[in-house]
Amino acid sequence: MPMSIPSDGPQPPAAVSAVGLRKSYGDKTVLDGIDLHIPSGSVFALLGPNGAGKTTTVKILSTLVTADGGQARVAGHDVATAPDGVRAAIGVTGQFSAVDGLITGEENMLLMADLHHLSRREGRRVTAELLERFDLTEAAKKPASTYSGGMKRRLDIAMTLVGNPRIIFLDEPTTGLDPRSRHNMWQIIRELVSDGVTVFLTTQYLDEADELADRIAVLNDGRIAAEGTAEQLKRLVPGGHIRLRFTDPAAYRNAASVLGVASRDDESLALQIPSDGSQRELRSILDWLDSVGIEADELTVHTPDLDDVFFALTGGSITPNQPKEEVR
Repeated sequence: MPMSIPSDGPQPPAAVSAVGLRKSYGDKTVLDGIDLHIPSGSVFALLGPNGAGKTTTVKILSTLVTADGGQARVAGHDVATAPDGVRAAIGVTGQFSAVDGLITGEENMLLMADLHHLSRREGRRVTAELLERFDLTEAAKKPASTYSGGMKRRLDIAMTLVGNPRIIFLDEPTTGLDPRSRHNMWQIIRELVSDGVTVFLTTQYLDEADELADRIAVLNDGRIAAEGTAEQLKRLVPGGHIRLRFTDPAAYRNAASVLGVASRDDESLALQIPSDGSQRELRSILDWLDSVGIEADELTVHTPDLDDVFFALTGGSITPNQPKEEVR
């Protein structure tokens, strides 16, 4: 059974939900009954190894492919019976840019405005506003083929926003970008959410999910292996500990003799006590230290990171700089 850590309190209405979602290609099962509940105005990140089904999930939820089983609703519309309602409410930015390099950035935007049936006047207004918002005004008249990777990604998202979607699917939006462009993209995503937009994010960068997502699901072998906040997921795997460091060798030796459960680092005069990092356990350990008269000069809490979580749940790791191929 997947590990799903509930949010505190009642769940708000879902922008995206799915129950028992299934999809196969031939004898290859890509999705084997996944459940999702993504609240409005939040960032949800879907992690998984190559071929786990992340892109397939996005394609089903955005009505690009049909599921073999299960149900899904996006913006209150059933993806199978009301695809037009879903499409009117969403925007999708895929792994590969939809930008046409042969025309200018402005022309790409105006073309998207035409596809959304905006009037000529409204299309120009929206185009100008979005180009300014994404810092592309100066480059607007230049062919998109001359844009950097970060500029093309910003233009891609600007084009997605022409229809004013309330739910945006970002399928690996920062793959191949340099660190500065990645951080710029993160800020754009935060601004979208502050405007009330719901973001469904797939990513191969674990730090990206850690930085942006309200909740994270790990997809493995077609199933959700675990779901929760980043901190909740980190507490699922062993390796968490509290580190006590001392400056007085005598105090260190005394503490080491009293704390039999602690591992020692004699060179650094430090002890490590196993801990899941939770507030309740930390309080318990601090009370215990007080009761036995131990006072460290430095106390730090260490929890596993998402790399550890990913490896534990999937038996593998993501190679960030390696080009990826997804099943379908």
